[in-house]
Amino acid sequence: QKVVDLPGDFFPTDFFPAADIFLVTSAEGKLQLIGKGGRLEKPVDAHRGACLTARWSWDGAGIVTGGEDGAVKIWSRSGMLRSTLATNNSPVYALAWSPDSQQVIYASGATLTIKPLAPNSKPIQWRGHDGLILCVDWSASTGRIVSGGEDCRYRVWDTYGRQLYSSALHDYPITSVAWSADGENFAVGSFNTLRLCDKIGWSHSLDKPATGSIYKIAWSADGTQVAGACGNGQVIFAHVIEKRIEWRDYEATVTGRKTISLRNVTNESWEKLEFRDRIIQVSLSNGHLVVATTSQCYVYTTRNWNTPIIFDLKEGSVSLILQASKHFLIVESLAVYVYSYEGRLLCSPKWPGMRPEALSRQSISLSTDSVAIKDQSDEKSVHLFDTNTGKALNDGKPFMHRQEVIEVALDQTGLPNERKLAIIDKNRDLYLTNVRKFGQSSLPGKLGSMVQSLKWAADCNMLAAMQESRFTIWYFPAIIYVDKALVGRTLVERDSAEFGKHPVINSFLKNSISVRRADGSLVTTGVSPYPAILHGYAISGHWDDATKLCRFVKDQVLWACLAGMAVHARHLDTAEVAYAAIQEADKVYYIQYIKELPLKEARAAEMAVMTGHYQDAENMLLQAGLTFRAILLNIYLHQWERALDLAIKHKTHVDTALAYRLKYLARCDKEENNDKYIQYMKEVDVDWDKINEKIEEEYRREREMKTSPSKSKKPARH
Repeated sequence: QKVVDLPGDFFPTDFFPAADIFLVTSAEGKLQLIGKGGRLEKPVDAHRGACLTARWSWDGAGIVTGGEDGAVKIWSRSGMLRSTLATNNSPVYALAWSPDSQQVIYASGATLTIKPLAPNSKPIQWRGHDGLILCVDWSASTGRIVSGGEDCRYRVWDTYGRQLYSSALHDYPITSVAWSADGENFAVGSFNTLRLCDKIGWSHSLDKPATGSIYKIAWSADGTQVAGACGNGQVIFAHVIEKRIEWRDYEATVTGRKTISLRNVTNESWEKLEFRDRIIQVSLSNGHLVVATTSQCYVYTTRNWNTPIIFDLKEGSVSLILQASKHFLIVESLAVYVYSYEGRLLCSPKWPGMRPEALSRQSISLSTDSVAIKDQSDEKSVHLFDTNTGKALNDGKPFMHRQEVIEVALDQTGLPNERKLAIIDKNRDLYLTNVRKFGQSSLPGKLGSMVQSLKWAADCNMLAAMQESRFTIWYFPAIIYVDKALVGRTLVERDSAEFGKHPVINSFLKNSISVRRADGSLVTTGVSPYPAILHGYAISGHWDDATKLCRFVKDQVLWACLAGMAVHARHLDTAEVAYAAIQEADKVYYIQYIKELPLKEARAAEMAVMTGHYQDAENMLLQAGLTFRAILLNIYLHQWERALDLAIKHKTHVDTALAYRLKYLARCDKEENNDKYIQYMKEVDVDWDKINEKIEEEYRREREMKTSPSKSKKPARH
């Protein structure tokens, strides 16, 4: 359908559509806005010479143009000039907005430049190609950049200008590139060439239509179709098919626009599924196949392919499907929905400034009880939701990181109050944090650095990651909250050279990890089966079996994992055996000391001390009425002011705090410089005989409390 006839003296060079206004640039340097119904707005004189390219910002609030004069300009929605972002000595043939609409990447000559809109901000500039750069695109979902040029190559970059992929040499210059909406694929156009590529850069397919050069490529909103503007005056349309996904013994392939073929590789049985509407998204995991068409969602179980659960979609524009063991998540253009495998809507999480259309597998994660979503406006925050209610966790407060978050991933097994979130920040550091916040243990802990890709195991909470030159598997990553000293002893590392440059972990099932290399090939590597068995024993509480397994395997890494798991579960007998096996004598003695304590509250507090959660330990002691132990804890930690404050507040053992302080000063040969201690030393007598008597009285009272739990504790007065 024709929208408008442009004036005869208007020679278009580029156009870019939006919801209600088209942008068209011309060889005369003009920027033409075309409103609804084809109404031509007054053209804007944008550049000296030709206006070569223009783009709407992702939020629809601004326009950027590039011209033959080398200028990059920012315009308001109505066509008013806001600023000249940059000037160059050579024409700007291509540009694109960043996902947050706060930066612009543009190509001038063989150079790519990322320029923030904020004044006095330093741009990032690098030589991108060996010839003139003709096209560039920036994915709103993944943040990756793809460019193409006269050197007959296309290249993939991150937001810091680091090259992630460089294609082989083509026969002709690359004239167009475009990302799909979900950021999982991009299309490349050249002379008589249309190529579909994975986000990593390797090629899915190559077609040779007789169209001349393909000068511009556009994707459909659902990522299933591509349109190209061709040099012979035609428009080419293509449909994405032959998408193949695997899970355990099953393989599903989208063989046509409305058909899927299923194969069980163990017995070579086949099934063919046909649908009424065009297929948009497919996901196979956790014993279920979920298929989204333009109007409906089909849920199959691997036990029965004949009678799917079918329900109507809210919008019919699904961009992403994620699956967990009990439910699955669908991302549409306006909202995120969580459904049970019976087709029942469980919740629809909401958060401020939500832009679901920009979500990708790196920015949203699903587990059996939680959803984690990276905020698109404030990239340091991650929103956490309960899957059953859709309510935000932790009183509605998102997790705030110190750096911008690049990727989020929830572990898949275990109890809801032990759910862990792994994040990769912009420095490529890997952190682990608790989803549900409980005191000091909610602080994030750093597991690794220069992490390029990560994956949680589907069956137990092991974590695999590709670091700069190493392939690392953390057998028990939660040990960072139990005993940080054992983090390095509960992992295995090996050289990642066998996987090539920029590999991506594709799946982690049982004791098998599948890795996608940069050339698109899949490499499978094995993992010891014993850590997964150990996880199973720990979850079920079979500690004797866990100990027998470690004695059978005789592996120090496995013993270290058992030590962490036992301390985490507060099973002191097993922890004592495991620490003894890895030669941690100090911790063995400490566990023996804890086991001899008469009160379970004191034992729990000492376990919190052992795991480094000192504030939690103090809170436990105070709640149990063990004020003396809380004071003594702060004395041992050299938190002198806190020890004295507790003694004053509870009117007990002030002289004990003063006595230990004097002993400390004498040992260190120091003078008292704390005003509060100076004041109370003048008012309170320090008599070690009386103090020792009171301490012994406290211990005697604890022993009595063990035999008479109902007996209230009355702390000794000073």
